[in-house]
Amino acid sequence: MASIELSTNYLGLPLTNPFMVGASPLADHLDTARRLEDAGCAAIVLHSLFEEQVSEAESGRIRHLDPLDPRFARIVSYFPAPETYALRPHEYLEHLRRVKDAVDIPVIGSVNGTTAEVWLRFAKLIEQAGADAIELNMYEVVTEPGDSAVSVESALRQIVRDLKHELGIPIAVKLSPFFTAFANVARELERAGAGGLVLFNRFLQPDIDVQHLSAWPHLELSTNAELLLRLRWLAILRGHLEGSLAVTGGVATPNDGIKAILAGADAVQMVSAILRHGPSYFAAMRDGLRHWMESLEFSRLDDVRGRVSLAKTDAPEAFERAQYVRTLSGWSSWLGYQAYLRAHEDDEAKRPS
Repeated sequence: MASIELSTNYLGLPLTNPFMVGASPLADHLDTARRLEDAGCAAIVLHSLFEEQVSEAESGRIRHLDPLDPRFARIVSYFPAPETYALRPHEYLEHLRRVKDAVDIPVIGSVNGTTAEVWLRFAKLIEQAGADAIELNMYEVVTEPGDSAVSVESALRQIVRDLKHELGIPIAVKLSPFFTAFANVARELERAGAGGLVLFNRFLQPDIDVQHLSAWPHLELSTNAELLLRLRWLAILRGHLEGSLAVTGGVATPNDGIKAILAGADAVQMVSAILRHGPSYFAAMRDGLRHWMESLEFSRLDDVRGRVSLAKTDAPEAFERAQYVRTLSGWSSWLGYQAYLRAHEDDEAKRPS
């Protein structure tokens, strides 16, 4: 059989294979970035630079609040002190330059914010520092009842438009899945200038410390229990968008990566699995994909991508509804069967020997 071709394209950037590092501290050190490349990582997303870091560095304020004003001291104290971040804004730019010099694979900068503030202009500096693309991480939990879905989505589109106006490099938008009509949001962001979408932000949920009566933030590495939601939306969006689709979160094994590509992913971002197993795990991911493709006689990744997407069905909405009904009806039958078995076992136990 002919050799297996694993190359793909993400945001217009040619990748040797679909497996790349997602936004994380994994590339905070140059030697690790080199190890990632040597292991076969196809691209690197640097960890996110936060809006609050940039605004505090430029104006001394966080979300328009002066940390020195006693009225806002408690609110500002919720945020980390500047020295606790891994890199300050100017250090981030210098680190980006050094990583670009150290590796030959694409390096993508990441900015994390929620408003159209001065930090957006910092994205231009990230481009000038050599980033091949930029990932816009729009993580926000909307807590104000007066903020409508329309206003939230409109603000998000405007930020993408503003970035597209400023930048010559591609823009990927990393989103949460919590939109009423996510497919429409995805299409509108593409129209606003997004070159790709990253699915999904992990919904970080603090616990409650019952002894201290306070919220307790904690972070656990992801598992493939998180993958199904991502597979579903990859499969829905494949064929409806012209831009790239990347999956992040929930890819723990080679089979998980294969599923993501079958659903429609152009690229597979990995963090937790690499933190668990080390950079060499990229080789396991590539080998697993290659052996699977050989077993089914696929020669190119393009032959695989999206084969299990809704683009392959005649009536996507009916298909989605049918899966829902079949799942629940099957569950009811299963519960009834288990109840029958338990009753039968009880009868057997009561029968005289």
